[in-house]
Amino acid sequence: HLLLFLLFVGPFNCFAGYSRATELFYSLNEGLPAGVLIGSLARDLQLPAAAGQHPAAPQPPLSFTLASRGLGGQYVQLDNRSGELHTSSVEIDREALCVESSGATVFGAAAAVSSSSPSSESCLLLLDVLVLPQEYFRLVKVKIAIRDVNDNAPRFPVPHIHLSVPENAPVNTRLAIEHPAVDPDVGTNGVQTYRLRDNYGVFTLDVEENESGERTPYLIVMGALDRETREEYVTVIIAEDGGTPPLVGSATLTIGISDINDNCPQFNDSQLNITLYGNSSLGTHVATVHAVDVDLGSNAQITYSYSQKVPQPSKDLFHLDESTGNIMLSSKIDGDTPRLHRLIILGNGPGCIPAVITVLVTIIKVMMRPPEVVPRFIANEVEGVVYLKELEPINTPIAFFTIKDPDEKYKVNCYLDGDGPFRLSPYKPYNNEYLLETTKPLDYEAQQLYEISVVAWNSEGFHVNKIIKVQVLDDNDNSPVFSQQLIELSIEENNVPHAFLTKLHATDADSGERGQVSYFLGPDAPSYFALDKTTGVLTVSTQLDREEKEKYRYTVKAVDSGFPPRESIATVTITVLDKNDNSPRFINKDFSFFVPENFPGFGEIGVISVTDADAGQNGWVALSVLNGSDIFVIDTGKGVLRAKVSLDREQQSSYVLWIEAVDGGDPALSSTAKITILLLDINDNPPLVLFPQSNMSYLLVLPSTLPGSPITEVYAVDKDTGMNAVIAYSIIGRRGPRPESFRIDPKTGNITLEESLMQNDYGLYRLLVKVSDHGYPEPLHSTVMVNLFVNDTVSNESYIESLLRKEPDISIEERQPQISIEPTHKKMESASCMPTLVALSIISLGSIALVTGMSIYICLRKGKKHHTADENLEVQIPLNGRINLHMLEKKPVEISNI
Repeated sequence: HLLLFLLFVGPFNCFAGYSRATELFYSLNEGLPAGVLIGSLARDLQLPAAAGQHPAAPQPPLSFTLASRGLGGQYVQLDNRSGELHTSSVEIDREALCVESSGATVFGAAAAVSSSSPSSESCLLLLDVLVLPQEYFRLVKVKIAIRDVNDNAPRFPVPHIHLSVPENAPVNTRLAIEHPAVDPDVGTNGVQTYRLRDNYGVFTLDVEENESGERTPYLIVMGALDRETREEYVTVIIAEDGGTPPLVGSATLTIGISDINDNCPQFNDSQLNITLYGNSSLGTHVATVHAVDVDLGSNAQITYSYSQKVPQPSKDLFHLDESTGNIMLSSKIDGDTPRLHRLIILGNGPGCIPAVITVLVTIIKVMMRPPEVVPRFIANEVEGVVYLKELEPINTPIAFFTIKDPDEKYKVNCYLDGDGPFRLSPYKPYNNEYLLETTKPLDYEAQQLYEISVVAWNSEGFHVNKIIKVQVLDDNDNSPVFSQQLIELSIEENNVPHAFLTKLHATDADSGERGQVSYFLGPDAPSYFALDKTTGVLTVSTQLDREEKEKYRYTVKAVDSGFPPRESIATVTITVLDKNDNSPRFINKDFSFFVPENFPGFGEIGVISVTDADAGQNGWVALSVLNGSDIFVIDTGKGVLRAKVSLDREQQSSYVLWIEAVDGGDPALSSTAKITILLLDINDNPPLVLFPQSNMSYLLVLPSTLPGSPITEVYAVDKDTGMNAVIAYSIIGRRGPRPESFRIDPKTGNITLEESLMQNDYGLYRLLVKVSDHGYPEPLHSTVMVNLFVNDTVSNESYIESLLRKEPDISIEERQPQISIEPTHKKMESASCMPTLVALSIISLGSIALVTGMSIYICLRKGKKHHTADENLEVQIPLNGRINLHMLEKKPVEISNI
């Protein structure tokens, strides 16, 4: 940068009088896209155009350059020629760019000092631009103010705000809400107002703004509060900015009503009437007073005390517990004790006027002493409670009771009062001695506590009760019990690892540790099942595959913590439900079928076997032909492939089909297989004679032709293949001066001259040639007439044509052509027929019925071909004694030696 500065400033020292510094001020919104015009420096500096002032002399072009590309330079794009300043591809975010302070926030391309003109909300980009050439050199300081847009919503720093208000807060009490909302935007785009979604009719909000412009919400109490009526209000506080449209943010506001001591203790009754016998023993419970204070904590603490109006003798006779309000007999009642006591009791609360209740105690004078009941416990007894184990046997002794009359005047009897398996009986030979014992075993799970009374009464009807409590102690006599002995579960296959199956639950009627149940898997459980010992949660740690195993069955144990421990067993069965996770699978990816041609339509070509490991609808498979559906069709259920029409090998020898298998799952899965259908040839085409083209054509044979010379040939083709296409040629009819002069090669069809021609051999020779294939079971053939005219020249064509039109009288020679196939040719034919022979062998071995049917079909078809043979005389001539030459096409062809 220093070097650049020296390079520019050094040469310009001589132009110091002309150069000067200039400031330009622009403003734009944040978040604008690239290419937005900020300003034109050339226009705003009023610089002359390159050729504006001196039209005679051209002026050098202006050049604008940023002195340095700092942080601010990345946000602008300066055109070096026009001086236009545009926004760059880096989007300006005012909140991320500027840090608010007391003055303007400045980010520049060079060191700069902010101007005093921007307000406290200004966010400036400072750029230093150099204007060249030397004639117009100046340093331009460009200030770009970034204007705020409302692109941020108010946001509370915490989602939940808690505020406490005392229940005695007066109306118009103002409480500042901590954690006000913040909004990175400034000015009117910042937080402007607050409101409550539900004010419950007792609250409202106000906003105060301090000198720095920060707005703080205040909660104002608009109505009376009572914690005892409602102790908490939950609402939503909403902050809203001043943008267009305004944006909002919210938080949950919980207003807790704190308690004050605004309630005093109160008694439900103003007076209690109590009757007390004069022979009551010390510690006898007389009464209990209870006051209520609806406040909380220390505000609700109540203490009880006697009023100053209560005489001291009454205070000494009856003890009042200041915490519980229990009144107990604390002194012995004698003849001098007053018979009526008025006890005025105060319920005292902090800062309250005491509540008052009066207890009237009337003492009834007793003239005789009651019977005495003296227990002597055998079983373990603590503070009047007898402890017995539930497994104790029948007739377990509990205690002896001695019954006596203190005055020894009256007869005393006793009996047992209360429910339970107990019996009180006289213990002989002693008088007034009774034994308390059990009558059957105790069961802790049935009842844990019994309360019975030993009642003694004398002849005067005076009763005395001695209450005995019997606590049954638990023993480990119960095994855990499962809620279900058979736990049937199901889970879809391909489950996530550690999937939850169920939570086992077993109960144990025993108490304490004896009733604590732990769970364990049985030895037959697979290792990938886990059972939480404490909670009984059963999980599976791996993915299950229904196709691998569909059902699981194992045992689980519930064991208690007693000694010795007891256990129970339940059975868990898990059914793995199917998911469509297997595509249909063909037995083979490529199927090949050999089918004889002319196979009847809709006959069974073959069976496509496909399986799907899934079950139910997911395992149902539908087959369809993807290509060739206009010819072939497949049975969806059985997979039988059929052809809609009879197939002709001569038209197409093989077919390649693609079969798609789609299962019934959702989504469905599919697979494809390739089907190759090879058509086996049947001898259904007779040889087709291509030459000669007509029975009316003829060939001139010169008399000078040497014996053994080829004269012409019969050329035929057969659309069949293999042996069905091997052609043999033979002459079956001759006519002429010396017809045996010509012979035909049975393999090639070449006709040669056998003997030299004499003068009397001149004339027309007509040879009826039979062209036959080697088809099975019966060869097919065609016939053609070969006409040879032996002469030096053809001087009279009309004469020859007249001879050709006459029906020849040719006798038919029924001789089979003798043909020998050369080794090379035989090897080729054998190789070409090998697939056919193999296929025919497979078909014959696999289905004798099919071969028989095809044979019948071929025979019928052959008969039909013989029936229609008369209609194609150009290729085949009927082998009868007389030939109608008028029906033949007239096509004379002059052929030289071929």
